[in-house]
Amino acid sequence: MDELAPSRRRLLAGALAGGIGAAAGCLGTDEDGDTDDGSGPQLRLSLSRIDGSLRDRYVRDRNDPPTEWDEAALDAALAGESHTTQGRKPFFAAPDDPEYVLRDGTYHRLGSVVVDEVAETYPVLRLFEVDGEGSGGDDDSTVDGGEDGDLPDADRRAVRIAHLAARARGNVGGYPVGLVQRGGYAYRDETARAESALLAADGPDRVAYRDSTYRVEIERERFHEAVYRPTAEAVAESPERMEAILRATFVGARVGSDDLSAEATRIVEQAGMEEYSEAHPYSDAYVELLRAIDARHYVDGNVRKDAAARETEEEMIRYGDEYYERYLRILDGEEG
Repeated sequence: MDELAPSRRRLLAGALAGGIGAAAGCLGTDEDGDTDDGSGPQLRLSLSRIDGSLRDRYVRDRNDPPTEWDEAALDAALAGESHTTQGRKPFFAAPDDPEYVLRDGTYHRLGSVVVDEVAETYPVLRLFEVDGEGSGGDDDSTVDGGEDGDLPDADRRAVRIAHLAARARGNVGGYPVGLVQRGGYAYRDETARAESALLAADGPDRVAYRDSTYRVEIERERFHEAVYRPTAEAVAESPERMEAILRATFVGARVGSDDLSAEATRIVEQAGMEEYSEAHPYSDAYVELLRAIDARHYVDGNVRKDAAARETEEEMIRYGDEYYERYLRILDGEEG
């Protein structure tokens, strides 16, 4: 399977509801020209509360695994049996983004190790737009590659992904890495290759997709792939211990509900409902909050350079008894 694992996080969107005026907190003029009159770059804070426990968010039950997991690998890892997968991690787990499963009251951390390398040859589909052709055309060799077309499911998927590469070719913006490979779509699955009409000796020369007609190019190419052995390590026997492990793994700053001043608490409430922004230099209340959530790099030093201007920073924090995803971003004047 070559779909990317689904992201756990989402970015918030919303209109600026207004902020309190910058008061104290004088950092002076820095080399980027930010002054003490509140005309510096704006810092936007958004907080998204996470419902439930971290176990609800990160732990899957053995009887309800994600569709992208390799279940044969899961069974083998939990049983301590030998098993390997080729070309893809069995659980899409990484050291900084582990996967967990609960079986019979025991929590296991899932992963994999590379144990070998193999070389395989796969057909790669690339599409090249035909100038002056509309969708379909009059050529008998053109087939409909859309969802309502007659191609097998595997070919329709291949056309959709190869189209992304063709559309991006020569343009700024790129394509989804992981889906597109070698500038097209690699037929790695044996069943997909057997059922494919595009790979047949008498397959079509052209395919229509959306508003374009493409010339079909098939080449067989060599791929070097890792061989993975799935792993499952028992890490906890109780929900409380598992929750503590997840906090230590994923949660940054911890702020008590009584740790902040009334004005800083008001900023938290607004950032949780919509979002909150202030221009540099920030008010005392905003500085207090930024320090409490371990975002001092937005307060001290060169704000733009030290805080990675124009990039959204994400981190999970705990405020009171609740977990939040917090998002911070420096905005230019036109974005505020």
